[in-house]
Amino acid sequence: MSSKGPHTDSLDTWKIKMGTQKNPDKFFMSITEGERKPLDFLRVLYDGCIAGGVAGVIVETVLYPIDTIKTRLQVVRGGGQIILKGLYSGLAGNLAGVLPASAIFVGVYEPTKQKLLKSLPENLSAVAHFAAGAIGGAASSLVRVPTEVVKQRMQTGQFRSAPDAVRLIVSNEGFKGLYAGYGSFLLRDLPFDALQFCIYEQLRIGYKLAAKRDLKDAENAMLGAFSGAITGAVTTPLDVVKTRLMVQGSQKHYKGILDCVSKIVKEEGTHTLFKGIGPRVLWIGIGGSIFFSVLEKTKQVLAQRHTQDEAQN
Repeated sequence: MSSKGPHTDSLDTWKIKMGTQKNPDKFFMSITEGERKPLDFLRVLYDGCIAGGVAGVIVETVLYPIDTIKTRLQVVRGGGQIILKGLYSGLAGNLAGVLPASAIFVGVYEPTKQKLLKSLPENLSAVAHFAAGAIGGAASSLVRVPTEVVKQRMQTGQFRSAPDAVRLIVSNEGFKGLYAGYGSFLLRDLPFDALQFCIYEQLRIGYKLAAKRDLKDAENAMLGAFSGAITGAVTTPLDVVKTRLMVQGSQKHYKGILDCVSKIVKEEGTHTLFKGIGPRVLWIGIGGSIFFSVLEKTKQVLAQRHTQDEAQN
């Protein structure tokens, strides 16, 4: 006669269904990716680069028109009209920058996150996610800023092609012209990256604990959309300042971040700092949904491939 009661039987049945009979802690450790196996830095870096590159290119291609409208809304002054032609202007050149930038970001974020999660107490997982997002953003900014400068100037009709844009920017403004608005970009994107990934990761942890299972693709997409929309709305003023500084070219209407904020508020009103918030929230919300679902799916496929390779060797 078994000494197990009905409660024990049901618990064991649940463990079998969850695939955790041999290691009951496996599922819960995987929630914060705090498993005790050594960190394979190169593999995590490689997988992160592949997953980030794939997710970044797909999001940029699908949502580029919304981003173009957002940029034109932020640049126009007074009662100027928004041009709706050429919404894919500069896409090809932008993808050439988005691919390595996204790869660098996730490639740095994933191993940094896992290292911090192993080093910090479990109740500080949010700090690990926030810090990893900021570090990943800083690393990718070396590629993202020139890409953003060229993209936004093409979106506003200043240049017809990416090669022409790069050549003329360097010719008229020097190499530093490709990094116009770099300070404002970091001011916007470091907190944006840190907040978005922190919110997303923390939501995933809570959802996993509540559901007692891994998330489905649709659930990852939902959490990605929510974290993207919230972060996009909060950082819109920083995005407006970044856009104005990047597209001003050699005119130098603004001397810097503080001067830009001051002139926008004085000449156009505080509400101008929230120009384009609708397209931005829509773009980043949908983008977050696509990005995180593609990211998680690609990571899952790569992990399965590694497992199969190890089984064959």
